Amino acid sequence: MWAAAQSQSVAGDLAANVQRHLRFMEIAAEQGVGFLLFPELSLTGYEPAMASDLAVTGLDSRLQPLKDMAQALKMVTVVGAPLLGGTRGDVRIAALTFGLGGEVSVYTKQHLHSGEESVFKVGVGGAPVDIDAEHVHLAVCADFSHADHAQKAATAGATMYAASVLISGPGYVKDSDLLRGYAKTHGMPVLMANHAGVTGGWQSAGRSALWDETGEPVAEIAGAGEGLLVATRGGSGWSARTLTVSI
Repeated sequence: MWAAAQSQSVAGDLAANVQRHLRFMEIAAEQGVGFLLFPELSLTGYEPAMASDLAVTGLDSRLQPLKDMAQALKMVTVVGAPLLGGTRGDVRIAALTFGLGGEVSVYTKQHLHSGEESVFKVGVGGAPVDIDAEHVHLAVCADFSHADHAQKAATAGATMYAASVLISGPGYVKDSDLLRGYAKTHGMPVLMANHAGVTGGWQSAGRSALWDETGEPVAEIAGAGEGLLVATRGGSGWSARTLTVSI
């Protein structure tokens, strides 16, 4: 099963957000989820002014509970965080994937929103997340605003395009139309995880969603607020449900 976690981040509090992520993981595991996607910068909130001080590495000991939980629950889990490079000034927006064998893989955002370049360096992407016969290609927010990003994923054989985002209310219709269009154009399902509420001064629209390989909506969380979208793909197509989460 696939799931998008529509989570609320505590601004700048990595420890608190790790605990919130662990709880989401437990709830998802109770639903039989095997792949869980969190929003952009979910471990810190979308807080560019704090990013340099909050930046982690893939080997950061503070992330060990997430690595252990992913292994214990047998659930591939993708979280968002600012990632520290070789110097304090080299910080990138990353999606960190905790695998079933204790491995941590890194994807860094390739396309920055206007203003982000004052804090973050342009990333280089990353390898797809392979789960059995599934090939999950990741995107972080503005990445999907570039059509060639989704095109490259499809050409490389993506069986799922998974986008971790922060989308506000005014931008939701345009952005969701893009994602739905990629699903239809490329014949690949698209899973999107958005924030649950205010982060970095932005009011998220929520409405985390899944579109099937024809571009048809499978499920969408109703508005903002914490929740979980859980979906299964079977021989007769997709089925999905949404759950309200209280942490």
